[in-house]
Amino acid sequence: MDALASLGWITIDCNDADAQAQCYREALGWEITFSEGPYSGISDGSVTIEFNAVEGYQRPQWPDIGGAKQFHLELMVDDLDKAAAALLAAGAAQPEFQPGGARFRVLTDPAGHPFCIIDRVVAGAD
Repeated sequence: MDALASLGWITIDCNDADAQAQCYREALGWEITFSEGPYSGISDGSVTIEFNAVEGYQRPQWPDIGGAKQFHLELMVDDLDKAAAALLAAGAAQPEFQPGGARFRVLTDPAGHPFCIIDRVVAGAD
């Protein structure tokens, strides 16, 4: 099937666009391509993730039983502990509830959105 469109931009609401951009820059190694007022963005050259600071932003809850996460990214990593340490240093947090065992770890970005880092080898996604 031929595609009607291609993904170019994802916008994520938050309370601090710069903190979000720094956290995901660390996670993905993408460049921060803009930071102006309530907006910051990172890109790999083809896809951009924009972070939009919204007045009155409400953090999602984890675990989100009965609620919405707003979005959930799954990031593949080669070393779960090393990636977690780097992301925690970049502003992520690690909730107490961790359902993934050795396969993945749930973290939250600076705005509270949960995301997973998944061990590429254990998950079989080399």
